[in-house]
Amino acid sequence: MLEQPYYLCRMTPTLIYCFDAYCGWCYGFSPVIRQLSEKFPALPVEVLSGGMILPEQPVPIGATAAYIREALPRVAATTGVQFGADYRWHIEHPDLSDWFPHSEKPAIAMAVFRSIHPHRQLEWAADLQFSLFGEGRDLTDDEAYRHLLEKYALPEEPFYEKLHDPNFRQLAYEDFATCKKLQVSGYPCVLLQHSEVSFSLLARGYTDAETLQGRLEAALATGDAS
Repeated sequence: MLEQPYYLCRMTPTLIYCFDAYCGWCYGFSPVIRQLSEKFPALPVEVLSGGMILPEQPVPIGATAAYIREALPRVAATTGVQFGADYRWHIEHPDLSDWFPHSEKPAIAMAVFRSIHPHRQLEWAADLQFSLFGEGRDLTDDEAYRHLLEKYALPEEPFYEKLHDPNFRQLAYEDFATCKKLQVSGYPCVLLQHSEVSFSLLARGYTDAETLQGRLEAALATGDAS
């Protein structure tokens, strides 16, 4: 039986944000969840990686490029985010792209960062996604993270050692398992944890800021979300 991660053993209300670095709707939702956190600064936030793309064998971006290409205008129109030219090139020229998307490495990077700066998880998650969707960096490549190290005062050698440490890989897969245990079936997903066994679902899929805040306020007041 999967043991409860430490962050699910809290007895005080906690926001649980389940996302995946490769989820375009999560990229669009990032400003919404960060705005919510800023309005409720006393509310702890835990960011869990969902493991959305975990093929047993590498699969090229061409397998999903047509779907992504169709979805991008809808995500941009709904959320207001923009997808950078370098990212779009890979979607528009999948036959020339060398991308093989996989959620494992950004999830390990998330676990590493959480162990160092647990109070800045939302910021790191947003930067991971901007690295991909805004700047067109390949998150399966170690170099995709190097530009973030200075911003967060992360020493280079220890970060990369942890990025390849089996213990942090295990933590990433514990995130995936926890999302399944929480019955998360799509991203983004936000829950309010009341206790080890009590959760309120605040968002499943993209949700606007006003609606999300209203659900959170209701959940904090009554122990549930409307």
